[in-house]
Amino acid sequence: MRLTFAPFLILFFAISCFAQENKCTLKLADLPASPELFGFHLGMTTEQAKTRVPQVEFGRADPFGVLKTSINPDFDPRIDKASLNGLRTVSLDFLDGRLTSLWFGYDSTFKWATVPDFVTGISQSLHLPDAWRPWKIRGQQLNCADFAMTVIIVAEGPSFHIIDQTAEETIAERRAAKEEQDSAAEEAAAEIVADKKAKVYYLDGCLPAQEIKEADRVAFNSREEAEKAGYKLAKNCQ
Repeated sequence: MRLTFAPFLILFFAISCFAQENKCTLKLADLPASPELFGFHLGMTTEQAKTRVPQVEFGRADPFGVLKTSINPDFDPRIDKASLNGLRTVSLDFLDGRLTSLWFGYDSTFKWATVPDFVTGISQSLHLPDAWRPWKIRGQQLNCADFAMTVIIVAEGPSFHIIDQTAEETIAERRAAKEEQDSAAEEAAAEIVADKKAKVYYLDGCLPAQEIKEADRVAFNSREEAEKAGYKLAKNCQ
């Protein structure tokens, strides 16, 4: 009996092609301008955002370079609603003065009232591939080379979020570096208590079994200092 693997090879090839076709390899630089974004785009500066909507207000950036603000055409009488027709709110996040997160809250009158309609429409407008996946409750998400998008219904209108993934990684790295720096400073500031008689030292939060007599008590600024003086880490601290 002779077996042939041709059908399996064809099926494997078809599945591989389908997976490749349903993967988004686009980058932010590839995205065209879209009327549904009302003149906003990731990468724009705070000055450009101010030019687009003069009423937008900015505070100070946080220690990581992040600055957040929002525009509320529905509630702010100063804003020209005609130029933002169909928008309820716009949330803007900047990193080092560049827009990295853009969140639109459209009202119930917007032309794409459902998630499927919005996904179809925005995909055509931004030339996006058919690679959307289910997200949360009845939402859709698209992950591409350096950005991600989500669509969901909020307050009877579609909510559309586009975020710069590279910027998010930068923020996460800065936060991790700050935590590490704070941890190191905290450790350096903690007093190392040692027992002169037993020649052992104890870390912060690790107490000796019995209180060290005042005459035998000695303090060091760091583990290195204690070990250089001939002390060893107490066994119950290891």
